[in-house]
Amino acid sequence: MTTTSERVRRHREKMRAQGFRLVQLWLPDTRSEAFRARCRAQSERIAADERENALIDWVEQAADTEGWQ
Repeated sequence: MTTTSERVRRHREKMRAQGFRLVQLWLPDTRSEAFRARCRAQSERIAADERENALIDWVEQAADTEGWQ
């Protein structure tokens, strides 16, 4: 019987042998109230920006959607 740490070690060795490297990322916790509050605040700022509709219109006009379904 192998321990979890041994299985993880073997898996990592196998991946390295295949030319991969381990990368760990720290990301915002999207489940937190602080994250939701920040998203809400940013959305409200964008919605209140008079230039937002003009920018969206420009993006839609500039987008090449030919052939999209």
